[in-house]
Amino acid sequence: MANEFRALKSHSAEHFGDTRDYWWNLDFLQLIGKRLSFDRVRDFLDVGCGVGHWGQLLANVIPSSARIQGVDREPLWVEKAAERAAARGLSGRFNYQVAVAENLPFADASFDLVTCQTVLIHLPDPRPAIDEMVRVARPGGVILVAEPNNVARALTFDSASFHDGVDEILARARLQLICERGKAALGEGNNSIGDLVPGFFAERGLVNVCVFLNDKASILLPPYDSPEQRATLEERSDFKHRGFWIWSPEDTRKYFLAGGGLEAEFDALWLVALGSGDKFDKAIADRTYAGAGAAITYLVAGRKPRYAA
Repeated sequence: MANEFRALKSHSAEHFGDTRDYWWNLDFLQLIGKRLSFDRVRDFLDVGCGVGHWGQLLANVIPSSARIQGVDREPLWVEKAAERAAARGLSGRFNYQVAVAENLPFADASFDLVTCQTVLIHLPDPRPAIDEMVRVARPGGVILVAEPNNVARALTFDSASFHDGVDEILARARLQLICERGKAALGEGNNSIGDLVPGFFAERGLVNVCVFLNDKASILLPPYDSPEQRATLEERSDFKHRGFWIWSPEDTRKYFLAGGGLEAEFDALWLVALGSGDKFDKAIADRTYAGAGAAITYLVAGRKPRYAA
């Protein structure tokens, strides 16, 4: 199974499967490393490291002598990240420990690079975490975050959805947007927070703030036989087997109602969402499905000023 953690209650367990290994093109990160002078990095901190995907990927584009620290609030993820590093022969470069993003257990000015991936989307207010990331960065150091606008996916199309009726398309977008607003209202974070991160950086006095768009698209074309495509289809199959959309049915309803949706309209919108999955499955089975797999993920960078204002 592509995701051994999927049934666990720990945060983000549904999203730590094999598909996460394909979120970035390595040559794109190498380019970003040149733009942000990763060759000067002696140490970096991976905040909310999960099972280690992001930090271990970045290890390929920083000097081999750099030490890498990861933190996560879940002891299980800290354990699994260390195991994953060991399995890849990286144990000598990595150290992991339990900590929360809003209270990092490190002295001021400890790291040349402080980074996170899809962490801010889970926080009721991402600004205290960003404050901590800035605090532990050295003067002149880089704060780098990868965060999405997930609701945009509701208005991207594939061969199974391109000709859907306007009402059906808008129903899917309505369901996702209301659920994202409800998730935020419940203090569980906003899944499209990436749009706001550059402003948060500017408010905190970071300089040379820049934004890049991840150039990775997850294409699906017959015969769907690459490792990435097989991992994607296995994950989709597992989600359908367990009745998942973006969230479980129970969480989707909870977020929808918290976002101002009406109980009376939820079942109809849920059926629209599930119906899209059915069309996808049929097209895959018929070998007629084709999708570009576009998504919006921002890579936002800023430097801590070398001198206090």
